[in-house]
This record gives sequence, C-alpha cells and structure tokens, in this order.
Amino acid sequence: MRLIVAGSTGFVATELIHQALSHPAVSSVVALGRRQTPVPPGADPAKLKSVVCDDFEHYPDSVKHELAGADACIWTIAVTPSRARTMSWEHVCKISRDYAIAGIETISRLPRHDASNSLRFIYVSGSNAERDPAKKPWILGDYCLMRGDAESRILTFAQQSEGAVQAAVAKPGLIDGPGRSGPLVKALQTVGCTVFGLPQVQVSEIAATLLDQAVNGFEKDTLLNDDLVRIGQRALATRRQAAS
Repeated sequence: MRLIVAGSTGFVATELIHQALSHPAVSSVVALGRRQTPVPPGADPAKLKSVVCDDFEHYPDSVKHELAGADACIWTIAVTPSRARTMSWEHVCKISRDYAIAGIETISRLPRHDASNSLRFIYVSGSNAERDPAKKPWILGDYCLMRGDAESRILTFAQQSEGAVQAAVAKPGLIDGPGRSGPLVKALQTVGCTVFGLPQVQVSEIAATLLDQAVNGFEKDTLLNDDLVRIGQRALATRRQAAS
C-alpha cells in the first residue's frame, strides 16, 4: 500500500508515520506538509518520501506527480480551537475544511496503480464536530459546525464518486501521549474532561486505528473516540504479538 499522510509534521501524523513505516502492508509513505518531514529514528528511510506543498488548494504538477499512485490518504491538517483564536475565521475555515475538500478532490483524480480499488480517505476531525446546524454546540459552536460541514462534504463526495472513493471520519476527543505532558496542557486536558466531558485517546491508539482502517478497510464511516481506542488497542496488541 502507498499511503499519503497529510499534515505530516503534526502530533498525530508523526506517530502515524512512525507506525506506518514499520507496517508490513505499507510499501511507502508520502509525507505531505509545508516543510520537510524527518525520518523517525530507526525507521527505513527508503519507505518515506517527504513532499513539500505551499498551496493546499491548488496543487502544482510536481506535487501531483508525487501523490499519484496512492491507495489511501489520512488527512490530519486542521487548526485546533486554541490556535483558531489567533487567526482570522476565514483562514481557520480554509485550513480546517477547504484544504481537505481540495485534497480529496485532487488526489481522487490522480492515476493509481490499481484503479479497480477505491481510494480510502480518512479525515481526522473532532469529537464535538456537529453536522446538524440545529444542534449547534454552545461552546465553540461555529468551529464545531465548520468541522461538521467538512465531515459532511467529504462523506458526500465519496458517496457520489461511484465507488472511486471511500471516506471515513475519525472523531477523537483529547489526544494524549509523549510530548504533551506540560503543566498547561495537563490543565487544559483536565478542564476538557471534567467540565466539557471530552473523551480521551492516546496518540498511539488513534495512529494505530487510522493505519488499520487505511490498510484493512473501514469498519464504518464515522469512528467515534471509543472506536478509536478499541480498534487502536486491538491493532497494537496484534502488532506486539506478531513481533514477539
């Protein structure tokens, strides 16, 4: 399998690439980002191709050439709610929604090694994203509806592709793991869990789930936080057994 990881230098993507490079079913990983993606320690550099893109709405031919032939794409590019406060709303929507729509449209049109199989596209959203405007959350309502709109558009695009694309949405709560142990982060996580009731998932679990679904096919088109924990733990346990 040739796998694209979009947003390749982010927290989830870094763990995802690390796991993908050691997965026997993954022949190559295309790391798509705004800057070069380093090879994880101990990983096979021959399996990783770093592709730098400056415009995620209009892909140059050189980038399209590197993305061609992919079997699956995991899209992790988005603006977190905390960062959204420092940016214009238009820019937040562009990065979190419009880039993903342009991404699935562009990649689905590229030539693939096995056109008889659907391109698998996974959009990483959030647990509070809401697709129904009538159910607008009282906290971060506009942001949650925007992410929900992105989910709906991606799933609709796949449904209308006549089998060319299969899409799924991952909806994690708070993502924890190594590198997120600072006092401020821990305080925000505590508030998120106790006050807002957000569920948690380990970065190793969500990465394992995304990889499992990209390789083996989607269990369903919307993966909630509990699904990410369950599938991820199962995939990690299977991998540990295979290595022992």
